[in-house]
Amino acid sequence: MNHDEAVLSLARRAGFSVDWIDQTGRKQTVTPDRLRRLLEAMGLPCETSADAAESIHRLDALDAARPALVTARVGEAFALKAPAGAAARFVREDGASFDLTLGDAGGGRALMRAVLEPGYHRLLIGDEETILAVAPPSGPSVVTAGGGRRMWGLAAQVYGLTRSGDGGIGDLGGVAALAEVAAHAGADALALSPLHAGFTADPHHFGPYSPSSRLFLNPLNGDPDFLFGEERVAAASDLAGVAGVRALHERAALIDWPDAAHAKLATLRALYESFRDFELAEATPGRLAADFAAFRAEGGALLEEHARFETLHGARFAADAGQWSWRRWPEPLRNPASAEVAAFAAEHGDTVTFHVFLQWIADRSFAAAQKVARGAGMAIGLISDLAVGMDAGGSHAWGRQDDVLVGLSVGAPPDLFNAGGQAWGLATFSPIALKKSGFAPFLATLRACMKNAGGVRIDHAMGLTRLWMIPENEGAENGAYLAYPADDMLRLVALESHRNRAVVVGEDLGTVPDGFRERLAATGIAGMRVLQFERDGARFYPPDYYPDDALAMTTTHDLPTTAGWWRGADIDLRAGIAGDQFGETAANDHATRAEDRKKLWAAFAAAGVAEGAPPPQEEPDAALDAAVSFLALTPSKLALLPLEDALGQTEQPNLPGTLDEHPNWRRRLPAPAPELLAAHAAKDRLASLNRRRDP
Repeated sequence: MNHDEAVLSLARRAGFSVDWIDQTGRKQTVTPDRLRRLLEAMGLPCETSADAAESIHRLDALDAARPALVTARVGEAFALKAPAGAAARFVREDGASFDLTLGDAGGGRALMRAVLEPGYHRLLIGDEETILAVAPPSGPSVVTAGGGRRMWGLAAQVYGLTRSGDGGIGDLGGVAALAEVAAHAGADALALSPLHAGFTADPHHFGPYSPSSRLFLNPLNGDPDFLFGEERVAAASDLAGVAGVRALHERAALIDWPDAAHAKLATLRALYESFRDFELAEATPGRLAADFAAFRAEGGALLEEHARFETLHGARFAADAGQWSWRRWPEPLRNPASAEVAAFAAEHGDTVTFHVFLQWIADRSFAAAQKVARGAGMAIGLISDLAVGMDAGGSHAWGRQDDVLVGLSVGAPPDLFNAGGQAWGLATFSPIALKKSGFAPFLATLRACMKNAGGVRIDHAMGLTRLWMIPENEGAENGAYLAYPADDMLRLVALESHRNRAVVVGEDLGTVPDGFRERLAATGIAGMRVLQFERDGARFYPPDYYPDDALAMTTTHDLPTTAGWWRGADIDLRAGIAGDQFGETAANDHATRAEDRKKLWAAFAAAGVAEGAPPPQEEPDAALDAAVSFLALTPSKLALLPLEDALGQTEQPNLPGTLDEHPNWRRRLPAPAPELLAAHAAKDRLASLNRRRDP
C-alpha cells in the first residue's frame, strides 16, 4: 500500500467521507493532501505510511475495548463487546439489581436482554462496569407536548429585548415579560437566541453562536432583579457610578456591547461585593447564601473550571491583547490541572467566586423566566438554542481539551448559495473523545441547555450524523465530512429529552443527508420548515405540504424578515457591501424577487388568505399578514413567528457573511416587547395565529 492509499484508508477508518455527493448531485473526492491536514488535527498522524498504520492500530484498539457507555432502546435486546455466556449483574438506575447470563450475539459479542425502563443503568461483568443508556423510542415531541393540538409561539433575540433597568442589553427579565404577554395571547412557546457563555473580559466578542462554552450562560443576559429585587440592584448601580450610563444605553437603538457590558458588569460586581460582605459573611447562611452554596456544589468541577478560565482570561487579556486565546498563554497556564493554575485561582479566589456568582444569577434568572412562562399557561415555555460549536479559544476548549477538535473548524461545503462554502470558526467535539468518555461532554451540553427550558433547538442538527470539518485558517473548500455516532447521539437526545421533559427541535436547513429528517422524526425531534424555502421552481408549497411534526416558520434570524424580503431590502443591503461573497447582481436579484413575490402571493391566494393583486413592493404589510395567516393554516403542531415579523420589522438580526458591514446581533426593540405587541397590527397577527388552536 503506497502512502496516499494509507492516508485514504486511515481517513475512512476515522470517519471521513473520502467520496461524497454535493448539492448538485456530483460526486466529489477529497484529496490525500487535504485529508492529511484533517487527520493530523484529529491527533491521527499520517506523515508516513508507518504513521498511518499506527494511527489505524490506535483506532482499532479503541473499538476493541469495552466502551464506557452503550446506548440501547427500551424493549430491544442489544449486542455488547463482552464474552457470550458471561455472568453479569444488571443494576437498574433505581438501585434494584439482577444477576443474569449474557447471550450470544455472534461475531464474538454478547447479547443483552431487553431493558424495559429508560435510564442510565449499570452492567457489571467481572471487575468492569458499563453504563447502559436505555432510551425511549422518542422523547416528548411537539405533537405530544400540546396533547395533539396545534400550537404557536414566538421566537425572540434575547439581547434585543428591552425593559426598564436592563442596562442596554436584553435579559431574562425581558424574556419573562414577553413570555407572560405571549402566553395570555395564546402562545405555548417562546424560542430564544443562544444564551451560552461568552467572554466576560472581551464583550467585543458578542456573537451568540460563537460561545466560549455551551455549558454555562452569558451573565449579561441574567437579571439580578429576580434574586435581589429592583431597589438593591439600582443601589448597586449607583454605588458603581454607572446608573447614568446604563440609562443612556437603555435608550439606544443599537447595543454598544463594550460600554454597556462594562456598566452592567460594574453593577454586578458591586452587587456581588454587597452579597459577599453580608450574606456570605453570616455565620448561619440565609436563603440566598444557601442557594448560592448549593448552586456552586451542584456545578462541581466544570463550574470551577469555567470560573477559573474567566478569571485567567481577564488577567491575560488585560495584560496582553495577543493572549486573547488560551493557546497563546504561558505553557503552564494552558493546562487547567497545573499547579500554576491552582496557585493563580487561590490568589484570585474572590474573582473566581465572582464568576460563579454571575453564573448563579444567570441560571436562576433562566429558571425564573421559565416559571413565569409555564405559570402563564404555556404548554412548552422557553425553548433554548444549542449552538453547533464553541470558540477554540474559550472556556470549554481550555478546560476539557481532550473533548474538542481544536485545530478544526465546523462549516459547510460549497453549494448553490455559497460558492466558496462556509467556515464558521467554531470547534466541536471529537467523535473519538465522545466514545472514549462515554459521551460525557455531549451529555453535559444537552443537560445544560435543557435544565431550565421546556425545549431546545439544536442548531445545524446534521451535526448529529456528520459535520463539514475544515483545517483551521483554511478555506471551506479544503474541508471534508466527518461522521459522528448518530445512533448513539440520537438515543441520548431522546433519553435526555425524556428525563428533562423537554421537546427538541433540529435545525435541518441546507444540505441534508438522505433519510436524516426521517431519523429525526423517529426520535421525536421536530424539523423546521421555513416559508421562504418551502418551494420548487414553479411555486411555493401550500399549507398542507407542511408536516405536522415539524416547526413552521416565516423566516429565521439568518434570513430577511418577511417585510424585508417583500421590499427586497436584503438585496439592497447585500448590494451595498463590497466584495463578491453574495454572488448575483442586485438587478438580477430584484428581477427574480419580483417573480417570487407573484408566486408567493399566488400561494397565499390559493390558500384563501389573500385576494386581488399582490401589494406593491414598498407596502409589505398585507403580504406579512397573509404570511402569518398562511402559517396558521399549516398542520404543523407548532408554528413559530419571529418577533421581527410579529412587529412588521424590515431589518434582519444577522446577515451571514458580514462582520462590521451590518449591525449583526445589535438591534434593540424601540420599546418593551409587551407594549409593541399591543399595537393593532401586531395584536391582529397574534390573533390570526391563535385561531390555529381551535379544533
